[in-house]
Amino acid sequence: MSFLTPVVNLTRKATFGFAQRHVSVKSILHGSPEAKQAGDVDIQHHSKLIARGKYVHGFEVHRVKPETTEKYIEAAEEYYTGLREDTDLHVKLTGNWQVVVGEQDTFYHILEYENYNGYDRTTAMLRGSKHEKAYKKMLPYLISRSSQLNQEFAFFPTAPPHAQGGIFELRSYQLRPGALLEWEHVWRGGIEARRKLVAPIGAWFSQVGRLHQVHHMWQYPDLETRKEMREQAWKVDGWAQTVSKTAQLAKTMDAFILSPLPFSPLK
Repeated sequence: MSFLTPVVNLTRKATFGFAQRHVSVKSILHGSPEAKQAGDVDIQHHSKLIARGKYVHGFEVHRVKPETTEKYIEAAEEYYTGLREDTDLHVKLTGNWQVVVGEQDTFYHILEYENYNGYDRTTAMLRGSKHEKAYKKMLPYLISRSSQLNQEFAFFPTAPPHAQGGIFELRSYQLRPGALLEWEHVWRGGIEARRKLVAPIGAWFSQVGRLHQVHHMWQYPDLETRKEMREQAWKVDGWAQTVSKTAQLAKTMDAFILSPLPFSPLK
């Protein structure tokens, strides 16, 4: 196994463009028995319909020994800022966070590759490099690590680097196999409703690693504002239907509150 283990995880109003698909495609595929029963192979075909397709996002999740978090953060900063500053690599650093509510002593790092070619080239370039040495400095502090490769939903590209402050919420859903197309259709409307109050940081679905997973991330100034905005969302047409349908499509749901690390491009 390579030393690199890519994983895999706004109070300001924002308006974003949403990619549109032909109505006939929706009527044929969304919610059909064929889509609901689709397996892994079908998911790969369906991703061509719903993915932005330009980038692959690696989610790296590190579970750290509680007594070593400060040393881990120092080592992580050296490694991830090194990647960000190396212009020869085919990767960008999206963000770095620590879980403050949820799985304690857990850190999420999201990397953006120039599609799978960029991932392959970056991985090859890292072998034997100074970055590999920096990566290995983190290992003594880890309990476990996992990785996942994701693609962006076409309806919402990942937000660019910014420093708005506050907290982030990462919501992850384990879908029923074959439910991805229907999920995407439902959440196009859901995002349209929610963005009237707060714009998401990004929305992704898994392609390598744990399959049939969907993630989306939001940013708020604090937990109280999060509570208020979620309550207001119920007054927006379409949001209640999105929540109801989500419960039918998802097997499990997780919501983690994250704090950005000082060197994170998104914070």
